[in-house]
Amino acid sequence: MSAAAAVPGNGNGNRGQTPISPWKLGSVPYFLLLLALLLLTGCSRGEVFHHEAYVFGTRVDVAVHGDSQAEADAAAAAVLREFDRLHRAYHAWEPSELTALNESLARGEAATVSDELAAMLKDAQHIAATGDQLFNPALGGLIALWGFHTDNFVPQRPDPAKLQALLDAAPSMADLVIDGNRVSSRNPAVQLDLGGYAKGYALDRAATILRENGVANALINIGGNVMALGKKGDQPWRIGIQHPRMPAPLATLPLYDGEAVGTSGDYQRYFELEGERYAHLLDPRTGQPARGTQSLTILITPREGAGPGAGTLSDAPSKPAYLVGEHWREHTRRFGIEHVLRVAADGRVEVTRALRARLQFPAPLEVTVVD
Repeated sequence: MSAAAAVPGNGNGNRGQTPISPWKLGSVPYFLLLLALLLLTGCSRGEVFHHEAYVFGTRVDVAVHGDSQAEADAAAAAVLREFDRLHRAYHAWEPSELTALNESLARGEAATVSDELAAMLKDAQHIAATGDQLFNPALGGLIALWGFHTDNFVPQRPDPAKLQALLDAAPSMADLVIDGNRVSSRNPAVQLDLGGYAKGYALDRAATILRENGVANALINIGGNVMALGKKGDQPWRIGIQHPRMPAPLATLPLYDGEAVGTSGDYQRYFELEGERYAHLLDPRTGQPARGTQSLTILITPREGAGPGAGTLSDAPSKPAYLVGEHWREHTRRFGIEHVLRVAADGRVEVTRALRARLQFPAPLEVTVVD
């Protein structure tokens, strides 16, 4: 699926829209509606110019706060062009640099990749190692077995023999050998899919491009992965955290300059079969969809020094914390993440003390605070 070109927005709260593909089976677009409502609340100087597109298999929105529509249009268009470039370059299932690499790895051959892809793979390797390989972009084959590699997946369980064979092969990011721009694999079962990494990386690229274009105040939303630049006038940006079982916010919070929020949940891509929900978040240890958590949200504050940006860290590290269920706090600590909200499979809500201080709940709710 390719992204459509951006169309400029046309004023305060109005949107330039590209043709939007139908929502996936089991996806819940309430977050975007909620975000739009929050952006329209409150008073601030200037206007919010929205620019939308459909890319990375989801809907994206670049909201720029300022006085000049022309400047907002130009900056947002540059961001959406970059999203389209990333989508085309690193698509795991349509011809791209990534599929070419996967073909080489399957043949047991090394391949030369771009500087950008080599850096992304090294970064993903580090995140995977920190999370005990539970964040595992090498498991593209497992995603395909479950059918989650397409937008219109069919509700069906994978073939048990094929599933067991892949589990026995146990492909992981540790199998990759990255030497400069040369990439090879010790395991021909490695099939890379950067879907759990790309949205966060794209947030960081968007922030860089907006700043280069003179934009100091913006909110970037890629299917619920959100990053803030500056403010919305004289107040911080404010966003909602989607309730995983209801078309309403579970909580809202202010988002400050350079912060990013990401959620892993079983309500975004899933199917139901014989009364059971099968979500796209697959556990590499079992080959099955994880069961212990409905949703897990992390907030990343800006960090100094080298390493992944806040956008990247709001995406990939949420996966291992989601997959380990009740041990989520141990895994978020590994990444130095102090702002976490979890909804367990039974509906219990747990939140770290640092994030609890930032949240507002629209209705009374029993919450367990965790240090």
